[in-house]
Amino acid sequence: MPFAHLPSLSRRAFTLTLAGAGLSVLRAQTSLEHWALMSDTHIPADPANGHRGFSPTENLSKIVPQIVAAAPEAAIICGDAARLDGQPGDYAVLKKLLSPLMQKTPVAIALGNHDHRKNFLDAFGPSPAGAQSVQNKHVVVLEGKAVRVIVLDSLITPNFTPGLLGRTQREWLARFLASSDDRPTLLFVHHTLDDTDGALLDSPRLLDVLRPHRKVKAIFYGHSHTYRYDMWEHVHLVNLPAIGYNFRDTEPVGWIDARLTPQGGRLTLRALAGNRENDGKTVELNWRP
Repeated sequence: MPFAHLPSLSRRAFTLTLAGAGLSVLRAQTSLEHWALMSDTHIPADPANGHRGFSPTENLSKIVPQIVAAAPEAAIICGDAARLDGQPGDYAVLKKLLSPLMQKTPVAIALGNHDHRKNFLDAFGPSPAGAQSVQNKHVVVLEGKAVRVIVLDSLITPNFTPGLLGRTQREWLARFLASSDDRPTLLFVHHTLDDTDGALLDSPRLLDVLRPHRKVKAIFYGHSHTYRYDMWEHVHLVNLPAIGYNFRDTEPVGWIDARLTPQGGRLTLRALAGNRENDGKTVELNWRP
């Protein structure tokens, strides 16, 4: 299976019933999709390159077997895949670390401010199935039976903190949302949506694009190395925890085991390090009608 490419999800069996998955709280006899959600892996070329006492390389090497054992249909890394500025060696190590997972399931990778678009694409080959024609951006649409996932690109330039979708990508998104069916749609973008100087600079314009489309149910992002849930006009905002390291001792380091249906989702924290107090805790999300 091509590395970091997500082929058509119709090739996978996205029709698990609740009896088979043991999730009685979700509506019976509905499509269920199992995803692994990650962010901010920050993998360096040199495994000794760490931060705040954490080893991103060691963390991911422990998490990949966990995800393989969980057997999701697909996985996403929500940006900052590389350590600082997306060197070719960073992506070579990342590819090696993720290869056991990629042999089992497709993986999509969004680009964040510590990535390098050309080096990333050089390392991971030609555009994947689902790649969209958006100039100078790496945008992917993943079609599942329960949800549609749109992976956006907020990278401006490597190792420059703020993010920007840009007019061309926003206009593409507006056209896509207007022409697509009403399947519940989830957006993944690296940068936070707040008004800090290091956030997504055009987040108000993004929200203006989304406002007419009730099919958009949630936005997932990383960047802050914080794990939290918020809401904007009944759209869920999920800040995914980092895998490489946290910025504060109060935050977990780990990934999210997600079970998604057309009605909502169950997101379970799998904390490897940092604050593990909520390891195994599940949050239930109900999509807006």
